[in-house]
Amino acid sequence: MRRRDFFKRTGLALGAVPAVGALPLTAALPTPVRPFDPTSWDDVRDQFALTRSRIHMATFLLASHPRPVAEAIERHRRAFDEDPAHYWEAHFMTAEPAQRAAAGEYLGADPGHVALTDSTTMGLGLVYGALRLAPGQEILTTPHDHYSTISALRHRAERTGAAVRQVALYDDPAATSVDEVVSRMRAAITGRTRVLAVTWVHSSTGAKLPLAEMAAALREVNAGRDEADRVLLCADGVHGLGIEDVTVGDLGVDFLIAGTHKWLFGPRGTGLVYGRPEAWEALEPIFPSFGMSYGVWLGLVPPEAVPVGDAMTPGGFHSFEHRWALGEAFRFHLAIGKARVAERIHALNTLAKEALAAMPHVRLYTPMSPALSAGIIFFDVAGHTPEEVVAHLDARGVTASTSPYPVSYARLAPSLLNDEDEVARSVAAVAELA
Repeated sequence: MRRRDFFKRTGLALGAVPAVGALPLTAALPTPVRPFDPTSWDDVRDQFALTRSRIHMATFLLASHPRPVAEAIERHRRAFDEDPAHYWEAHFMTAEPAQRAAAGEYLGADPGHVALTDSTTMGLGLVYGALRLAPGQEILTTPHDHYSTISALRHRAERTGAAVRQVALYDDPAATSVDEVVSRMRAAITGRTRVLAVTWVHSSTGAKLPLAEMAAALREVNAGRDEADRVLLCADGVHGLGIEDVTVGDLGVDFLIAGTHKWLFGPRGTGLVYGRPEAWEALEPIFPSFGMSYGVWLGLVPPEAVPVGDAMTPGGFHSFEHRWALGEAFRFHLAIGKARVAERIHALNTLAKEALAAMPHVRLYTPMSPALSAGIIFFDVAGHTPEEVVAHLDARGVTASTSPYPVSYARLAPSLLNDEDEVARSVAAVAELA
């Protein structure tokens, strides 16, 4: 039996259940004694159930859900547990467009150009695995990228014979500059280059690429090229999204690929891909899509009404309660203010970097300038392995991390969930290793 016939025979119809907000909740956090004040950093911290017995300097790995996100997840979970068939039928064509609308507002993008995924890695596989490449065209990338980018490009090369080439955009991350990055990029581009695959903020060094300046240089390169030959700028943006006060227009990228469950504090297991309309045309769909695309198959939606972001969103039944709560994370950040978020995270990181740089037994790898860094600080301590540094910090109540790369460093990542006192206590623990 076709699903449309099933829905008709069982009486399940669109709009058959109450709106999400009408459902009861089970709060994950104590009931607040006063309304949330997004201008207070203490109130922002109080929105999270993170234990206060530790200093959390690794929250970028996987987000703790703030109250609005946790409560939205619980609303959806409760509704699915009580009546999954009605609830899915009532919302499957409207819930995800609502999340793309929230993403579009945050990114300064047309929501129709945003696809939803489960992670950065899924988004990278979606984009790099679906690229149309003509014979002789190549992908240019860097040795600074994460395993997920390197692996996705390797799979593409093995499957299609596409050429993948690397260029180092800097040698010493702490001493790099905008001019060095852009000049090395330009020198590496050839007439065969179709894609430049990079990472906005490197989780190997903490260096932040000047994407806007790189995009401007690529516009000059592309000025004399046909659309099918222009260099596409594709960026893993996971460690910039939720920190920087920019829009996708400011960045100038063709694709921005990111998980939303790190700095953005989105539901765990969520992510997105933004693509310019012309850039989406360079991809071949590889996943069936649900949502409005499914509505076309059911005869409920005309094909021309389906935006490209919907068509490129991988379908199937997934963790609906998490994805459908994503919009709350964007609204949480917008309530605080993107500019205030960026200023706060950069200020705390600068405070930590200046303290670490003053220690003779510490070598700092992350650029000092906020223009070339974001929220993760990489360093070595003389006479100690990164694992020993993290273990020492852990014993003093500071949760830090090591970078998961062949060459690893210790990492501290001051975020919105920290304050100046916690930064001071964390770097003081590093000072003890002298």
